[in-house]
Amino acid sequence: MGRAGGRGGRPPPDTAGPDPGIPGRPPPPGRDGHPSLDIVGSDGSELSGRRVVLCVAGSVAAYKAIELARLLMRHGADVTCVASGAATRLIRPDYFRWATGRRAVTRLTGDLEHVRLAERGQSDLIVAYPSTANTLGKLANGIDDTPVSTTLAAGLGSGTPIVAALAMHGSMYDNPAVARNVEFLRGRVDFVGPEIAEGKAKVAEPERLLEHILGVLGPRRPRLRGKRVLIAAGPTVEPIDPVRAITNASTGRTGVLLASEMLAGGADVTMVYGPGREAPPAAARVVHVRTTGEMDRAVMSELRAGYDVVVMAAAAADYAPARALKTKIRSGRRGVSVSLKPVPKILGRIRGAQEGAFLVGFKAEAGVSRKELERRARRRLEESGADLIIANDVGDPRCAGDPSHNEVLVVDAGGARSSGWRRKEEIAGMIAGEIEARMA
Repeated sequence: MGRAGGRGGRPPPDTAGPDPGIPGRPPPPGRDGHPSLDIVGSDGSELSGRRVVLCVAGSVAAYKAIELARLLMRHGADVTCVASGAATRLIRPDYFRWATGRRAVTRLTGDLEHVRLAERGQSDLIVAYPSTANTLGKLANGIDDTPVSTTLAAGLGSGTPIVAALAMHGSMYDNPAVARNVEFLRGRVDFVGPEIAEGKAKVAEPERLLEHILGVLGPRRPRLRGKRVLIAAGPTVEPIDPVRAITNASTGRTGVLLASEMLAGGADVTMVYGPGREAPPAAARVVHVRTTGEMDRAVMSELRAGYDVVVMAAAAADYAPARALKTKIRSGRRGVSVSLKPVPKILGRIRGAQEGAFLVGFKAEAGVSRKELERRARRRLEESGADLIIANDVGDPRCAGDPSHNEVLVVDAGGARSSGWRRKEEIAGMIAGEIEARMA
């Protein structure tokens, strides 16, 4: 199976039954840190931030959908598989889970998975791979009696782009009814292939589908093409002695997601990145730093080259030890006092270094009301001269229960808008949209 089974580890044993999985809810346990996600963006960032629904029908070519999913992920896409009952008899749902890090949808429930996936704006593309004569006929005639046919029907009705790769025996492909269905859907559905060989209409190879999808989606928001974006992200670490330090729980995820969004919009992105746990996008230029002082110096140095947008998403320390010891503090002492000194805010220095850049700052609070959060964010906006402040309450108990989601307040001179409780990927897209709207 080529790359599908080679670079991301071994698939799980064929033991589990169908797993319904519910996209749109908080991702299942392990989704954010699923080992398969380490390939995302490894071959490019063209599909960064794009959501692709992969509908797999009951063809013997269904195994190739695993490879296609992996190729899409390697170019940055977030992939959810929807499998028919016939497909799950050929490929166990755990294989899709292994491949994408997301549970496959194998049945529809009262959570309306087809709406969550295929309603306008929920996904960027639906791919029917492979698409059998049966799937094609159902889509052309409004029949929706499987997860695949219902998701495709919802996508066709909502206007979500659909790409279909046909696969069937040659005699079936020559059936006048199949030809009629293709003709009816042409212009509404983008057909790729099939390749006629050995008396069969064979599904197009995954690499060909990837090339086609890259052409269909391309950079999502070309308004940032040619723009230079500087993003500071991740935590900082302030040493107490050679083995102890003051830091925080920031993973760097928000900054990394924003970098992917900016790249998807065509921007040239540089990250000044503290020791976060999230891997930065492969297409971004990265300057690694550790302390707040190092981050400050790196940001100021970068600004000499000139940037169109500066995003200060880093969780930089507010305080650092007044004096870092050269030797380790002995263990066993009854107590240790550490004197802290305030660290200058990098955000407040940006305007002095580059006046014309569009400046986005972040403000984290804990255990405050929405009104107080907005008040503090507005004060930060005025003090720093920023164009936008993204504020959130890190003390919100929902964050502890579900770190894959968040709620932020977007504050500018005109007011404040809440994102609502959403996936961090969606919030990054919202922030990117706010920036792009002002850059247009």
